[in-house]
Amino acid sequence: MLGKKFAHKSLTLLAVVAVWCVFSSIGAYAQSSVMGEISVTGQVSVNGQSAVSNSTLVTGSTIVTGSNSTATISLGKNGRVELLSDTTVTLKFTDNSIVGMLSAGKVRVSNASGIGTTVTTKNATVIADTGQANSFTVDVGCGNDEKCSQTFVETATGLVMLRTGNTDKQVAAGTDAVAGNPSQTGCQPCARPNSAPPVAIAGPWWLILLAGAAAGTAIVLGSQNETETGGGVVVVSPVR
Repeated sequence: MLGKKFAHKSLTLLAVVAVWCVFSSIGAYAQSSVMGEISVTGQVSVNGQSAVSNSTLVTGSTIVTGSNSTATISLGKNGRVELLSDTTVTLKFTDNSIVGMLSAGKVRVSNASGIGTTVTTKNATVIADTGQANSFTVDVGCGNDEKCSQTFVETATGLVMLRTGNTDKQVAAGTDAVAGNPSQTGCQPCARPNSAPPVAIAGPWWLILLAGAAAGTAIVLGSQNETETGGGVVVVSPVR
């Protein structure tokens, strides 16, 4: 009797293990079936390896674009993520979500309605409205200094929320917002990423231009003075 009970329990345990293995295999297959397709321009790497266009991208990959390089990850009907130059982002995605962890550079994100989409940075989280399709950009500034870093958000269509700590700010279509405080002690002023730096008026090339302009003005004035002195009007007197 004891042997029969032991055998019955053993068979039950084996059956449970077999079912668990089957469901685990199905789950793993389902997860691996969620993939993206990447298109690249210039120098782009995925998980440290050089990437080529039309290759498959799996969830959890880290994508890095070099100078003057871009990458676009297509997620089918769920949306897409575009990386501009000098960008580093880790991208995770499922059938109903897109999650990006942006540590440098700038991304443009487009998601379909019903797809939960977030982009996190060092100091903020950008959350897209799941009730509609959205298109927005997120970029970070001031390098890797967490205290001085900034997060810029600009919404083209739809609605996103910029969350900083316990503060939430809605960013509607056609508007932008920023998180971070670069004015803190020890922080250097920084320009918005991928934007042209301000012109330094005191630069040496400005001195050259000013000198050239001054020389040109002197030449023009000198010519006018010579005309007035040597080519003046001669008055003829009627009486000799």
